[in-house]
Amino acid sequence: MLMKIVIIEDDLRIVEMIAMALYIRWPNIKVISTRFGEEGIEIVSNENPDAVVLDLGLPDIDGLSVLKAIRRYSDLPVLILTVRAIESDIVQGLELGADDYMVKPFKQLELLARLHGMIKRHQKSDDGEIISTGSIQLNTLTRILELGSKEIILTSTECRLMRHFIFNAGKIVTIPSLAEVLWGDNYLGAANAMRVYIRRLREKLEEDLKNPRFIITKPGIGYILIKNNIKMPNN
Repeated sequence: MLMKIVIIEDDLRIVEMIAMALYIRWPNIKVISTRFGEEGIEIVSNENPDAVVLDLGLPDIDGLSVLKAIRRYSDLPVLILTVRAIESDIVQGLELGADDYMVKPFKQLELLARLHGMIKRHQKSDDGEIISTGSIQLNTLTRILELGSKEIILTSTECRLMRHFIFNAGKIVTIPSLAEVLWGDNYLGAANAMRVYIRRLREKLEEDLKNPRFIITKPGIGYILIKNNIKMPNN
C-alpha cells in the first residue's frame, strides 16, 4: 500500500535528507514537499497523507498557524521539526495538537522511529474507551480526564501517557516503556523529551508542582501514578 508523507520545510537540504531516509525505510512511499505554509495546508487537505513533518520557521506564515489550520479538519499525525528548543514552544506545539516535537539537528533513524510510531498508533485508533483509577477517569476518545468534578482536556500525547499510567497505577512505569508508548521505541534522549511531557501533564493535574500528589518521580527509573487515597484538588 502506498504511503504518503508531506514535508513542510523551507530548507531544501533537510527535505532531501528526510526524503532519502524515508525512501530507504519505506520504498513504497510518496514524499510531497513545499517550503510554504499556505501551500502545505492545501496539499495536506488535498492529499490526505499518512503523516506531516512540519517546520515552524516558514517564509510566509508561522508553522504553528499551519498546525492550527490542519487541526481544523484532520487528526493525522504531525511531527514538528524545528530549531526552536525553548520549552514554551514545545508545549505550545503539543497543545495545538502536534503528535511529537523534534529539535534540529536531528538523527534520521530517530526521526523514522518517531514517524513510524505515530503512523502505527493512528492506524490503530478506535472508538476510544473510558478507564479509571481512584478518583481519576479518562475518556480516550474525547481526551477528557475527570478528576472529581474537575474536567481536564489533554493533548493526544498527554492522553496516551495518562492511559499508560492508569493501566499501571501503583506501579513504577519506566522511561523505556513510556518511550514505547509515544514513539514505538526507546531512543537516546528520550528521558529529556519525556520530562517535558510529564511536566506539562503535571501542570494540569497538580496544585503544587514542587510537591506532586499524582505522578511521582522515581529518579533514574521512571514515574508512578499514585493508585489509592488520591487527594482531590480544591475547586
